[in-house]
Amino acid sequence: MVESEISFGRFRINLTRRELWRDNRPVRLGGRALDILCVLASTGGAVVTKDELMARVWAGAVVEENNLQVHIRALRVALEEDGTEGSWIVTVPGRGYRLLRLRQPPAAHDPAPGRSVPVPDKPSLAVLPFLNLSGDPEQQYFADGMVEEIISALSRIRWLFVIARTSSSSYKGQAVDVRQIGRELGVHYVLEGSVRKSGNRVRITFQLIDASTGADLWADRFDGPMGEDVFDLQDKVASSVAGVIEPALQAAETARSTGRPTTDLTAYDLYLRAHAMVSSSAQQIREALRLLEQAIALDPRYGPALAWAAYCCFRLLLDGRSEDPAADRLKGADFARRALEVAGDDPDILAHAAQALSYFGEDAGAMIALVDRALTLNPNFARGWFVSGVLRMDAGQPDIAITHVETSLRLSPRARVGTSLTVIGEAHFLARRFEEAVPKLLLAIHEDPSFPVPYRFLAACYAHMGRLAEAREMITRLRAITSIVIPDATNLRNAEHRELFLSGLCLAAREET
Repeated sequence: MVESEISFGRFRINLTRRELWRDNRPVRLGGRALDILCVLASTGGAVVTKDELMARVWAGAVVEENNLQVHIRALRVALEEDGTEGSWIVTVPGRGYRLLRLRQPPAAHDPAPGRSVPVPDKPSLAVLPFLNLSGDPEQQYFADGMVEEIISALSRIRWLFVIARTSSSSYKGQAVDVRQIGRELGVHYVLEGSVRKSGNRVRITFQLIDASTGADLWADRFDGPMGEDVFDLQDKVASSVAGVIEPALQAAETARSTGRPTTDLTAYDLYLRAHAMVSSSAQQIREALRLLEQAIALDPRYGPALAWAAYCCFRLLLDGRSEDPAADRLKGADFARRALEVAGDDPDILAHAAQALSYFGEDAGAMIALVDRALTLNPNFARGWFVSGVLRMDAGQPDIAITHVETSLRLSPRARVGTSLTVIGEAHFLARRFEEAVPKLLLAIHEDPSFPVPYRFLAACYAHMGRLAEAREMITRLRAITSIVIPDATNLRNAEHRELFLSGLCLAAREET
């Protein structure tokens, strides 16, 4: 019988919960890498052939052997933290791979009630069993299924460590303070909820709590019909929760980092502070890039910092704020390529690096494929859908662009994940729906008066509509925030779209002078 938990060196892996720990700290792995490790650990150190690994990890899928090698390399990098010589993952030439020096743990590692577990360095969350308020014991299955779906959806967020349901389910039916749960499970955040069914309607409430303080971070509810397809309803609710919680957790982590002294910043803290600057104002992007470069200096393989540094370089060029466009283009492309080297299955890194590289001139189809892969890994990734919309618009597909950006807005209706109104306005303009483009672009300017792109498209739009006085006004306002009126529009791959934009903008600029 295969043991549920196996230790090697300073590591232990729980095969039931699919959790890897180093000492008392969780280790984050991509899904495929963790699958491979579970297979190797379950054999007791025996050799597992490449064919068997690929059949068990990619069951039913046709993949290249290179995929296996990539994830084996990722595993070896993660396990090198043990500090021992050599690698735990051994290649057996001509046969396959095996895991070295397996031993059984002397005792269970599950935290006893009241016992504290160290909180991991990265964001961590536990989803507690939902309360069934329906008065109908038969509805408990729906509440339990809802929790499983939410855990599954949140587990796709690669930067978030989500406690397995088997750990959090021990609190079912108990009135325990969330701060105690945070200590016992070693998590920063707790998500709790309830389900109430009345007739053919169901109400599901959610509450995201800071486990260290007990403070509420986010609360919402879902009301809807309880149709025949219960699983479809659970999928829909889980997708909505995951889409909203991701930016809420990012904001909470940023606030947590801001409270730390500036003399004690890690690469993660620097990244969080830079992320907040980029999200709040385009005028802070240069300072954000400086912080990200500090983070990269501390950890040259820190994928999120590399991807966001590439994004910052792209934005400096897009906004006309670059002091050396040629140098920033080269630096940004280098950051993006380095990010992709360490991206693995991280949707955030894939999407942000793809957006930057597309603007820098890489093949648009290849970059769209990268974002499609990110969305396959996490279909609830709001910013990924936004980036997909941007790349689709640049590739000459404005209607698909609008659909994808609207999906982003539906997943994250409150937190700003990008310049959504600008992209929708641009897409309507490129589709020659000028009347529909104008209000979107006006709202985009109202949302961020320092962002030059909507001014340019609105000036071009007014010019093509014959509203030359308003076109002149837009150019005047544009000059107040940037010296670049006519930008490099090579990111628009469709020649007709590029000509439509530049001709309108040039007409508006001539009228203004």
